[in-house]
Amino acid sequence: MTTTTASPRDSVEDRRAHGKEAATHTPLSSHAEPPRADGRPDPVELLIQQNSTREADLVPVRHGRMMVSPFTFFRGAAKVMASDLADTPTAGLEVQLCGDAHLSNFGAYASPERQLVFGLNDFDETLPGPFEYDLKRMATSFTIAARNNGFSKNDATAVTIESVRAYRVAIAEFAGMRSLDIWYAHLAEGDIQEAMRAFKDQASAPGKSGKDKSRGKGHGKATKDGKAGKAGKAGKAGKAADSRVDESIKAAHKNLRKAHTRDSIHALSRLAEVVDGRYRIVSEPPVVVPVRDLDGAFGLSADQMRSVVDDQFQAYQTTLSNDRRQLLERFTIVDMARKVVGVGSVGTRAWIVLLQGRDDHDPLFLQVKEATRSVLEGHLPKTEYDTPGQRVVEGQRLMQESSDIFLGWTEGVQDDRYYYWRQLRDMKVSALVETMTPFAMTFYARMCGSTLARAHARSGDPVAMAAYLGSGDALDQAINAFSIRYADQNSRDYEAFVQAAKDGRIEAVHGT
Repeated sequence: MTTTTASPRDSVEDRRAHGKEAATHTPLSSHAEPPRADGRPDPVELLIQQNSTREADLVPVRHGRMMVSPFTFFRGAAKVMASDLADTPTAGLEVQLCGDAHLSNFGAYASPERQLVFGLNDFDETLPGPFEYDLKRMATSFTIAARNNGFSKNDATAVTIESVRAYRVAIAEFAGMRSLDIWYAHLAEGDIQEAMRAFKDQASAPGKSGKDKSRGKGHGKATKDGKAGKAGKAGKAGKAADSRVDESIKAAHKNLRKAHTRDSIHALSRLAEVVDGRYRIVSEPPVVVPVRDLDGAFGLSADQMRSVVDDQFQAYQTTLSNDRRQLLERFTIVDMARKVVGVGSVGTRAWIVLLQGRDDHDPLFLQVKEATRSVLEGHLPKTEYDTPGQRVVEGQRLMQESSDIFLGWTEGVQDDRYYYWRQLRDMKVSALVETMTPFAMTFYARMCGSTLARAHARSGDPVAMAAYLGSGDALDQAINAFSIRYADQNSRDYEAFVQAAKDGRIEAVHGT
């Protein structure tokens, strides 16, 4: 990989020149190239290796979730794609990477000002590196999700290209902004709703959708040549398309409203019960297992585990700013449980901690997730931070315009175990990808593309990047071609994964 020498403190002209120079050694068209097939590691073996540090009883759960579809497999196969991306062309324009920027790792969450904002929400794999890694993983995820939803090839292409186009256009916009304006930029709930209305109007413009082509062509009255009849059918198709668009918008609004209900009070009603006058976390194995049911696990009694949690809680508070430490000191730990999350994270140690403030109507749920080495660390320079937990936290703070006020980290008591802490639910909500229509997914692709650009602009050089990406659609077409090829590869990897389960090479548990 060739790295440009531009600095954010260079002149705009010099930074722009560095971006154009990058295009000479890494043409935009080169990003269509698929990963090398010769000498490619066995994807199943890569995933088996990744399981070596995971909880053995949860590994089959992870496999079962990945086996649902090529899309869920892709979500859990960040390590496989990281290996593949290491051999692809890069321009040498580095940013803080999410490391796993598939479309389900974007969503809405609460800012410290209690405003609902949209952004990246998973940073387990974050690391500095080539911007192309995130862009290709995001775009490919749209291709695979579109196929999973049964979209036509044209619709799948449109969705994927929109994600890349939105990224490119947003980078160009950030290139013209002041540094502080980039830092403060965010996408709030009102912006999302306004963008949705504008996108609907754009989709309804003449020539933009099948429904518009039918307008003014008759009302379905039969004629000898059938033209009016065809127009009538087109009119009905247009009305059906209108209805699907309206349903998509209605579903999006419902999801945003739902986010406002997702807080610790809501989590208390779902995850806890009252026993002997006190709240405790409900046992729902293997997904939720309270500490009281883990006596002897990890070589510790339940009392010893509680003592460890108290010590870890104190250590975690030292990574917070003083004002947030003082706020957290108002809460007392009530209970703790192991809780399985996501697809890619299944098997890593993840916990929920129930705390109580002034009374039992003042709960706070924290999530404690194990942080391991980024899947990118075998292919990019090692992180500058002492622990994986700090790497995740610092990467999130850099990429997000506003982060959880309780985001912090600890070093576990056992060797080579590290964690980061955050609120379990703070108006967090993800898009319902599997139910999206082409209209909804195309709009969502625009949201994700511009959001990824904003995250990259905070740490990278948007001036050099905009000069490299250009104003045409060469990048859009190249990344789309890559995404199609990688989606095909992902399907082959998925079939190999399923076959490995049939052959007994891996164990899978379904439905959990």
